[in-house]
Amino acid sequence: MLTVKHLSLIGRRKTRKINLGSVPIGGDAPVVVQSMTNTNTRDVKSTVAQIKKLENAGCEIIRIALPDKEAVAAVSLIKKKINIPLIADIHFNYRFAIDAIKNGVDGIRINPGNIARDKIKDIIKVAKERGTVIRIGINSGSLQKDLWLKYGSANSDALVESAMQNIELFEDQGFDLIKLSLKSSDVPSMIEAYRQIAAKTNYPLHLGVTEAGSLVSAAIKSSIGIGTLLSEGIGDTIRVSVTGDPLSEMPIAYGILRALNIRKVGVEIISCPTCGRCEINLLRLSDRIEKALAGKKDYIKVALMGCVVNGPGEAADADIGIAGGKGQGTLFKKGKVYKKVREKDFEKVLLEEISLMLDERKKV
Repeated sequence: MLTVKHLSLIGRRKTRKINLGSVPIGGDAPVVVQSMTNTNTRDVKSTVAQIKKLENAGCEIIRIALPDKEAVAAVSLIKKKINIPLIADIHFNYRFAIDAIKNGVDGIRINPGNIARDKIKDIIKVAKERGTVIRIGINSGSLQKDLWLKYGSANSDALVESAMQNIELFEDQGFDLIKLSLKSSDVPSMIEAYRQIAAKTNYPLHLGVTEAGSLVSAAIKSSIGIGTLLSEGIGDTIRVSVTGDPLSEMPIAYGILRALNIRKVGVEIISCPTCGRCEINLLRLSDRIEKALAGKKDYIKVALMGCVVNGPGEAADADIGIAGGKGQGTLFKKGKVYKKVREKDFEKVLLEEISLMLDERKKV
């Protein structure tokens, strides 16, 4: 059996490879970024619109909540209008899971803590017939009652035992199109649970910190929890949970992947914290450039520096950047000065040059 120490030494954990619709997961496939809508699923138009925005921002798998029959009925309509795999999120009602599978979802997520074992078997039977992926979503907030009584809390050991019990149930039914998640709002417990399960199974793992909070809290908790595990080679799909607009999850998720050199996707902006030498409005420039480039999937590293001290030298590995001065600045590429630019033209010139650079790459 692989130990946690061994996992950290051999690179990314070796898992079974499964296909969720058109997206491969596990094995040698890239770590995949997913999200979840917060629209009323019954409102097909608004749900599809949100999925399209997420898709354009880099979301590769999308999950929708199915709280009632009307939401389940909307599945087939939503599926026809989107381009990324669709996962149905099911709690309590096993019939919704079965009907969602029949309506064409690529995968379902069920929480074993709130569906009876005999009903889970019914779900497995239909999923097996249709080749539908099932995520066994263990969650600290809805652990099985017997495990609550045994451990006194939803600690990492309880989460792992729940996962292992359910893996046994699924395997007994001859089903292995499985993805696992062991989520907790407590980051240390979440990390430890994933480490333990990674040493016990070779199923793909979906990483996330549940109920992570608003933007800053979610970014911190997710970066520590997801980032720690990814740095140890653990994790095949990720979701950064943010209270509010799910679009805000994308830059955090890809930021984590870029910071660990796991995937180079999207725009990476580096900018200095500013000091007394800064004579340009760097905060405004950074904000405008970030917004203008949001949703770009092609990787490019852009440096925005407040003065010549933090200019081409300190940002030599950036593809392109600006080093500010009083009323003007220097545009540089790969650490070499390219041309002088007036401050009022920073945004316009930089965006034009970035567009040209990306176009040239596509021609190669």
